Amino acid sequence: MVVRMRHTKSHTANRRSHHAIEATSFAKCANCTELKRRHMVCPSCGFYRGMKVLDLIKKVEKKQKKAKAKENAKAGK
Repeated sequence: MVVRMRHTKSHTANRRSHHAIEATSFAKCANCTELKRRHMVCPSCGFYRGMKVLDLIKKVEKKQKKAKAKENAKAGK
């Protein structure tokens, strides 16, 4: 089959002009002043828009407890 009305390269490029990748923008956290992704919870303190959303201390403790249990299971075998 032969294409009847072929698009030129410039027409195709114009259509795809919005496909360009943009760099991720960062903002400073209002609580701890570390860089964080915009519209996301701060990974270092767990605050979002002035409110505590994540309890990071509890999360770290849970991770350590899980790692310790895994280590004990390995040693027990």
